[in-house]
Amino acid sequence: MAGQGWRRRDVIAGTLAAGFALAVRPIAAATISTDADGLVAGEVSIPVADGTIPGYRAMPAGGTNLPVVLVVQEIFGVHEHIQDICRRFAKSGYMAIAPELFVRQGDVSQLSDIQQIIQDVVSKVPDAQVMSDLDATVLWAANTGSADVSKLGITGFCWGGRIVWLYAAHNAGLNAGVAWYGRLVGNANPLQPTYPVDVAPYLKAPVLGLYGGMDDGIPLDTVEQMRGAIAAANGTSEIIVYPEAPHGFYADYRPSYREDAATDGWQKLQGWFQQYGVV
Repeated sequence: MAGQGWRRRDVIAGTLAAGFALAVRPIAAATISTDADGLVAGEVSIPVADGTIPGYRAMPAGGTNLPVVLVVQEIFGVHEHIQDICRRFAKSGYMAIAPELFVRQGDVSQLSDIQQIIQDVVSKVPDAQVMSDLDATVLWAANTGSADVSKLGITGFCWGGRIVWLYAAHNAGLNAGVAWYGRLVGNANPLQPTYPVDVAPYLKAPVLGLYGGMDDGIPLDTVEQMRGAIAAANGTSEIIVYPEAPHGFYADYRPSYREDAATDGWQKLQGWFQQYGVV
């Protein structure tokens, strides 16, 4: 891997955020808190191409042959909300793992300004690095002896929603993905050379896209463009739009949370994973 342009150092330092990211405080009253009773949950170290990165893993205690779900962060990193989502999956019988995919570029949990997070950290994260780290996370899960990576799903939110589509085009071993309001169309650059609409013909696993009709950052015409690209490729992926939902409607710790859409989306996710063999 020495030739990879994103290689920075042989040992990657970093730990997961404690609590919620600074940029999202104060936390909304609707915030869901999932306990770890009956679970093995906490930070793990994942060997990657250029060292190790931290991640959060949650699974049923004593579980074996567990289906695996990769949980891909928003722009705020693997903070408490993403960790809680992992515990929600674990309560349903999955091993859920959220690798910290920004650790080489910076600690977003300690930045209070969203534009600074995007400019100084997120925009500098190469897609190639992310795909490699997710592959390494799957390998880590396989090596635990508790997981069955032939039952592999991925879900992600906002920034992570876009990554779900890309990973479904990258990993032929993936069973299914669920993308929550990830951008579908954008301006390519050397670090982010493709967007979901570009990889629609190459999806190796079906993706369910969950989008908000009131999302100011993801125009509905781009949703229709993606639907058209999927149809043109005779794909099995689908997109559901919740007409009254804004961006971030699953984020129960933020004012954007919409309980009806979030609850329905979570149920749709479970059904999608069951349909395509993640469970």
